[in-house]
Amino acid sequence: MKHIETQTLPPLGHAEVRIIAHTPEAARAVAEALRHCFAGAEQRSYPGLDGDTRLHLTVDTAAPAGPARSWLAASRTPAGAGAHSDEI
Repeated sequence: MKHIETQTLPPLGHAEVRIIAHTPEAARAVAEALRHCFAGAEQRSYPGLDGDTRLHLTVDTAAPAGPARSWLAASRTPAGAGAHSDEI
């Protein structure tokens, strides 16, 4: 049976991240990598139903840091750039 969570959306510019891993160390490693890219709130960790670890955190996507800042800037379409002739 699939579990469906019913929660309100995070504030505009934020994202809720759910990490499910076999070990707490693996979940923390992923959370740490995300915190290097995005500002984030305190993580919340819960034991899973099958002995796994569930870690929840909120990241601020409006204030990227480090690698995410350069990746997001490079991936944005420059202002005034339209479709190429082969894309019409």
